[in-house]
Amino acid sequence: MTAFVCPNGLAHHRFGITASRKATGDAVERNRAKRLLREMFRLSSPVLDSLHLRYDWVFNARRSLLSVKVAEPLEEFRGLVSYVARDEREASEDRERKVKQ
Repeated sequence: MTAFVCPNGLAHHRFGITASRKATGDAVERNRAKRLLREMFRLSSPVLDSLHLRYDWVFNARRSLLSVKVAEPLEEFRGLVSYVARDEREASEDRERKVKQ
């Protein structure tokens, strides 16, 4: 899957999914991919709440997503969230350094 992340300035996260026929196949496969991604996002809400900012998350489903259980995309998504959290920490540290100077 491909992910796009952008701060949204709202009080909550927003989640979007694209699952094209070319990338995932027929309607049954597209719907399964979307269900897996929605469940992944739902199960990650405690991890998402640990972020200081709120983001728009857009995922492009791929055919390979259909051959896995929800645990694999969930693990990959949590890695992405930790990457975003690390970027948040680095950005806040940079702001603090600039204020001290």
